[in-house]
Amino acid sequence: MPLITLFSAPKPFTNPHIAMIQRNAIKSWTLLPDVEVILLGEETGLAEAARELRVKHIPNVTRNESGTPLISSMFQLARENSNSDLLCIINADMILMPDFIGAAQQAVKLKDKFVLLSQRWDLDVTQPLDFSNVWENRLRSTIHNQGALHRPAGSDFFLFPLSTFHEVPNFTIGRAGWDNWMIYKARKEGWAVIDCTPSIMIVHQNHDYSHLPEGKPHYEHPDTNENIRLAGGQANIRYTILDSTHQLVGGKLIRPKMTSLRFTRKFELFLRAIFFFLPENVVENIARPKRWKKRINKLFK
Repeated sequence: MPLITLFSAPKPFTNPHIAMIQRNAIKSWTLLPDVEVILLGEETGLAEAARELRVKHIPNVTRNESGTPLISSMFQLARENSNSDLLCIINADMILMPDFIGAAQQAVKLKDKFVLLSQRWDLDVTQPLDFSNVWENRLRSTIHNQGALHRPAGSDFFLFPLSTFHEVPNFTIGRAGWDNWMIYKARKEGWAVIDCTPSIMIVHQNHDYSHLPEGKPHYEHPDTNENIRLAGGQANIRYTILDSTHQLVGGKLIRPKMTSLRFTRKFELFLRAIFFFLPENVVENIARPKRWKKRINKLFK
């Protein structure tokens, strides 16, 4: 029985660059020990890619009116078709390396209920990766020379035990808000939110947004407004890696160091708690005064 089931709903394989980076990502997953992979959806080229990469393909995912897969259906299908104790929803452009498995193994030993996440490294990838021996060393060297660590906003994977996230709203995949809700939900339930950025390197292969209407980023898409509504409002989609309760460092869980950004975030949560009886727009003005509101909002661009 594999330790982890990775599940994802890739974009259509019609755009050559998107198709290439998705094959890079999924191939990297298949090389991990103790992992199974499930690809969800009926996007063009997906069934063929799944056969090529020898991973499980489940087409019958529930979609919204625009034809985009729903997170709730993805979670349900992953549970029904997995033999693992750990599930991990992941974007189909993310390259994983063996340190990812090590972090999961450590988290299981240290906590019963948790969600594992991390910042990503952004990298321009223009050709299929060579996965021959020591490919991870070559990739790490390239990242150190050409990549950049993404700011602590937006998450590209969430790894969690079967005992968590049984009920997930009908969020639309590929739009803003649902990933922030995952952190909010874990914090609300008292589960550990573990930032494993110090222990792993996950690689996001940069791409444009030509797959979305007018080529605009996902946070400007109309489905994002529905995601925000389902999440319970703006306050619940402000959660980021800055709200993690622990960091995984050297195989141990430690409390995150108090940086200026973390302090600002904790102060905001404190203000929201004491002014809970006020309308959201009033609380927003109190919790995010102009003197630092601009700085925080940059995290969500």
